[in-house]
Amino acid sequence: MVAVAGSLALAAPLANADVVGLGASVNYWDSELSGDAGTNGDVVDLENTLNLDSDTNANASVYFEHPVPVLPNVKLNYTLIEQSGRGELGLSDFDNVPAGVPVQSELDLEQLDLTLYYEILDNWVNLGLTARDVDGELIVRESAANGAVSQTDIDGVIPMGYLAARFDLPFSGVSVGGEGNFVSYDGDSINDYSLYGQYEFAMLQVRAGYRQLAIDYEDDDDRLDVDIDDPFISAGVAF
Repeated sequence: MVAVAGSLALAAPLANADVVGLGASVNYWDSELSGDAGTNGDVVDLENTLNLDSDTNANASVYFEHPVPVLPNVKLNYTLIEQSGRGELGLSDFDNVPAGVPVQSELDLEQLDLTLYYEILDNWVNLGLTARDVDGELIVRESAANGAVSQTDIDGVIPMGYLAARFDLPFSGVSVGGEGNFVSYDGDSINDYSLYGQYEFAMLQVRAGYRQLAIDYEDDDDRLDVDIDDPFISAGVAF
């Protein structure tokens, strides 16, 4: 993170947009989840034991760019993932829920990013820092009436590096690119990246690509270690 901050300090006097720009986009992410969750020393497999499957994936972003030297551009991004499923615990208890019982489970994972970045290399590359507010909750509930319930929670604001690049192809309005946020410290890590192709006409932008989000985060006695990936499509406007 120190190296990223130093690079930003060097790039800042030279990196700014030529004009004021504003844009926004929304996308649909057909995501699949794998991994496990832990609480109070117990661990459960989210995919194979709880059979979690996607209910809702929402993602939206907005950015503001300007020609003022030194001051960074600003981007906000919001991601919501909701998954639920029915499964059966194996030979081990999970927190308050006894082994071998049918369970109903819900996972809610919400992220809000504030990214400050600079445009460098003739606006082909963006480099910056992100503050990500992560809020995750897993509920595992015994299917029987008045059954036992377990709740796993993670919550924190995490500083991350930000890197994005886009390259125009020799076809009018067509480009390819990628962007990502990343951090690893004290046994925790988050890596979130996407690769895409884009077609732009007038003020409209249409993207299709692949996104992967990997979270390994511990909050007191609760832990979430998940991989979420698969294709996405998005539509946006740029002014």
